[in-house]
Amino acid sequence: MSDSPRAAAFTSVRDFLTRIFTTAEAESLESVAELELSFTQARILFTLAHHEQPIAIGDLGAEVGLSAAATGRNVDHLVREGWVERTENPEDRRVKLVSVTEAGRALAGRHLRSKEDAVRRLVDELDDAQCLALVEALAPLTKEEPHA
Repeated sequence: MSDSPRAAAFTSVRDFLTRIFTTAEAESLESVAELELSFTQARILFTLAHHEQPIAIGDLGAEVGLSAAATGRNVDHLVREGWVERTENPEDRRVKLVSVTEAGRALAGRHLRSKEDAVRRLVDELDDAQCLALVEALAPLTKEEPHA
């Protein structure tokens, strides 16, 4: 008995993501490892890089799945290294806001570009018809759904 279309789609997407992750992550993680950041610190830094405005430490912790205390300890290290900065919320001085510095944003950008370069190399292996088929196949998975 053959797989259902959903099972076959799952297997194909899983295999695709595995190839992407093994190709892209090896290079990008090497650049992060050289900085001696923990996985959690890197995740906090990259999360902050996606925010245009400073974010409260508690909100950042919720976003990355850490307590405010654990987030604060990791932010302390990133502040010492110059990757992020901490400021007081002008509306409530008890709330500490964090944002990525220009150096942190540049690091996050290099990390993202290394992943994009790895994906680009995989796509470069495809002919035009395969590229168009890939675009069409991925379209339903790449549309952002409105948040309820």
